[in-house]
Amino acid sequence: MTFEKISRPVAGIRDLRRDIGGTYLGTATVAFLFSSTGPTAIIISVGLGGGLTQAEIGSWLFAGCVFSGLITIGFSLAYRQPISFAWTIPGTVLLASAFDHSSFAEIIGAYWATALLLIVIGVSGGVGKAMRYVPMPVVLAMVAGIFLQFGLDLVLAFESELWLSTVMVLAYVGTILVPGLSARVPPVVMTLVAGIVVVLMTGNFTTDQEMVQWVALPALQMPQFSQQSLFELVVPLVVTVLVAQNAQGIAVLISGGHKPPVNNMTLACGLGSGLCALFGAVSMCVTGPSNAVLVSSGKQNRQYTAGVMFGVMNILFGIMAFAATWLILKLPPEFIAVLAGLALLPVLLRAFVVAFSSKFQMSALITLLVTVSDISIWNIGAPFWGLVIGMGVAVLIDREDWREHMAQDR
Repeated sequence: MTFEKISRPVAGIRDLRRDIGGTYLGTATVAFLFSSTGPTAIIISVGLGGGLTQAEIGSWLFAGCVFSGLITIGFSLAYRQPISFAWTIPGTVLLASAFDHSSFAEIIGAYWATALLLIVIGVSGGVGKAMRYVPMPVVLAMVAGIFLQFGLDLVLAFESELWLSTVMVLAYVGTILVPGLSARVPPVVMTLVAGIVVVLMTGNFTTDQEMVQWVALPALQMPQFSQQSLFELVVPLVVTVLVAQNAQGIAVLISGGHKPPVNNMTLACGLGSGLCALFGAVSMCVTGPSNAVLVSSGKQNRQYTAGVMFGVMNILFGIMAFAATWLILKLPPEFIAVLAGLALLPVLLRAFVVAFSSKFQMSALITLLVTVSDISIWNIGAPFWGLVIGMGVAVLIDREDWREHMAQDR
């Protein structure tokens, strides 16, 4: 394959100083809070359910955050795009059932096989070629189906935390309505500050757990290879990374006006997954929601700084994983729901507009419905099936649009 070349000189310190700003710090902070709360809680829950020790869970968190943070910084600087990487959340959920009959070492063996397969796919250039055949309305319908839940969670937050949700939304709307204010202070930053003030004033913390340990340390984990774990986990993990996760991140970057290096990103997921497997962490992917937040505001040519700051935050979080998790999990879940929902509204709107504004409307509708259904077949989630079925509808029903799309691709 021909690896995607860096389109311009790698951004340096002078570029960062010039391009960085409050808008990008705000979006990076929101993306970080989203990626470090619920996903971290899932890892801790799955790890404890699988009988892992605190040291093994700490090593998992350290590797997943630090390595993904380093790769995020590297790609954001090299391509001047906010390309964020993290561990796969659906892939983590897959492990809950695997722990019932597989050892941690056997699961790590599946991580290694997954990393190798991702590297082969990345080097072959297959992902870049495949993406050209998938109509963007179908991909963004899948993205809309996934992100729709964030919009619904924003609304549902009013049911359980009316005061907190109202103040945060008013801060967001007020920042937009005051002439010139949103140009100086990002609405999401004002929402973040307002929410923290309310939480501090009301003492609305959700846990009284004591902090057991400050620093998470990496520990080498040796793999074992079993036929059952390889068959059960490798294909679902690869599909989850490439379709359920990477396709989201690539789609939101494209819809935001960027040109992501698809093949290099796939290769980075494979190499990063191998590094993570060394220390017991699940496979790496390109993040959908975090990328969506990072491209949600600001000038396109400066958004890469948000990716860099997001990467730095993840590295620091990985080093201080236990202390940071303890602190963030003290915030009410509605705080994160409102913050993430407001940040993702522009992306959700853009996804719906592109998906249903012109061609492939029936395909987009079916893709959206299947994705929202949250169906799971053979341990493979709804986003994959939404994309597969949507493509089938595109070929069989939206035939005129499909023929035109294929003619343009040639």
